[in-house]
Parts: sequence; structure tokens; C-alpha cells
Amino acid sequence: MSKGGPQARGLRYLAVLRYVQDNNMPKLVISGITHELVEDLITIGRAPDNMIVIADPSVSSHHAQLQLAGETYRLKDLDSTNGTRVNGIPATETALRFDDRIRFGGVEARYEPDTRGSQPLPELEEIEAEPADLSAAPVDFANASPFPRQKEQKDPTRTAIFVGSAILLLVFLGSMIAVLMMHAPAL
Repeated sequence: MSKGGPQARGLRYLAVLRYVQDNNMPKLVISGITHELVEDLITIGRAPDNMIVIADPSVSSHHAQLQLAGETYRLKDLDSTNGTRVNGIPATETALRFDDRIRFGGVEARYEPDTRGSQPLPELEEIEAEPADLSAAPVDFANASPFPRQKEQKDPTRTAIFVGSAILLLVFLGSMIAVLMMHAPAL
């Protein structure tokens, strides 16, 4: 092997490793044809310069693009004539999730992410719960509080202030009613 050759630098090994990883790459299935998504930016449309070409008149020449963002792709509509829908909802830009149904114009597609990544949640199993045989709750909940009970104390000063305020309020209201009942003297 030569020092500067691809095998000496590990490029051939990396290429083989990349090929193995590509089996788990996200895919876009359009009309039964699987397109592995291996680039960071993928253009989709009717024109031949797109990475994924869809030969359908309802698809714009440069219809949409997929941009790798972290672990998933973001779909962006490129102001197409007939629009892009994800799971039946019109979309201008959105992150794709497992098994999303995409419609480019009149063409159906399905997004399948990295098979090592998120998978759909398993079906929930119904679990039957039974009540407990014995309850540890005390019969009288009055003593169940961890805080000490506040004792009611009769404070004569507080009671006197309250009664005096009530009497003053009644006198004030009575005088206001008396003033309102007065008639102005005739001139």
C-alpha cells in the first residue's frame, strides 16, 4: 500500500462503513419507488436538475426541498403551484416524523426515517387495576395533619375594636341617609 492511497488514509474503509450505514438512512417512498436520503439538502420537483425527479404535471419544476436538521429532515415547499401537504394538512415548512404521508401536488409519498431512530410506539396494553384490600387511612382525619392545630383564642381587644368599628359604620350610614332625606329650603 502507498502512504497517500485511499486505503492508507482509511477512505476505502469509511466508504464501506458509510454504505452499511446507508441501509438505515431515512427514505422517501414515492409511488412505490424508494429514495434513500443521504444528502443534507435534497430538491424535489419535475425539472431534471432536482435530486428526486417526479414526472407528474401536478408537481412544480422545483416543488420542495428536504433539509437535514439534526436527526431528521425538514420539508419546505418552494412556492409550488399545487402545494405540499403533510398528513393531509397544507405545509410550507415542517419537520418530518415517522410514517408521515406527503403529497407533492397530486403525487403521494411516505417518509420513513432512520430505522435505528424513532419507531412508532407499541400498542398499549390494558391493565386491570384492583382496589387495595386494606386501607391505611385513619378513621378520624382530624388528627391526620402534620401541622399543629391553631387554637381559637378570644381576644377582648380585637372584639372591642370590631364592635366599635361596626357602630361607627352604622352611625355614618345613618347620617348619610339623614342628609339625603333633607329637603333644601325654598328661597
